[in-house]
Amino acid sequence: SISIQIDERLLKALYKVAPAAKRHRAEFIRQAVREAIRKREREAIREAYRLQPVSAGEADDWANAEEWKR
Repeated sequence: SISIQIDERLLKALYKVAPAAKRHRAEFIRQAVREAIRKREREAIREAYRLQPVSAGEADDWANAEEWKR
């Protein structure tokens, strides 16, 4: 459990996007934290590839892939 304090302005904005009757504010905040973590992870992966790009020999070659049938 984490307790945070937010200012009145942010609290009013939170009530607008996560009204208590429709969606619990705590769940809204948990989802926002999850999304922020995923965004940071994707940025880290992008930066790693930027610093060390995959060479043509390492990349998967889909040029001759067979058609997949169900």
